[in-house]
Amino acid sequence: MLKYALELNPKKSARAYGRSLSISTKSSVIICRVISGMNLIKGKSLLDDLLNGKRNLEGKFYTNTTKEILSLLKSAESNAEFKGLDTTRMIIYASAHQGFTFYRPRRTKMKRMQKKVTNVQIVLHQK
Repeated sequence: MLKYALELNPKKSARAYGRSLSISTKSSVIICRVISGMNLIKGKSLLDDLLNGKRNLEGKFYTNTTKEILSLLKSAESNAEFKGLDTTRMIIYASAHQGFTFYRPRRTKMKRMQKKVTNVQIVLHQK
C-alpha cells in the first residue's frame, strides 16, 4: 500500500497519486508549494491560467508540469465526487518527490543517458 505524505480522515478526503511522471522534479515542487493550502477552485484556475499563458510563476509557465498536475487534480476531484464530498469546500495538499532514475543505453562508445521521473501526491480535504 502506498504511503502518503499526509494521512487524513478517509471519509472527508480524496487522494490521487502520480507515479513515475516524466516531468521536472524542481518545477513540480515549485507548483505543489504554490497550490498547497489553496481552495480547489482557485488552484484549478491558477493551473489553467499557467497553461494558457495568462499567469506565470517566477517568469515561467511550466506547461508540461502544469498539464500533469492538473490532470491529477481533476482525478482527485472526481474521486471526491464519487465519495459524495462537497468539492467547493475542498483544500489542496500537494507534494512532489524525486522518483526512480532510468538509465537508457546509447551507442557503444557513448555514455548512458539518464531519465529522471517524479512522483506527485495530491490530497483533497473537506473543511
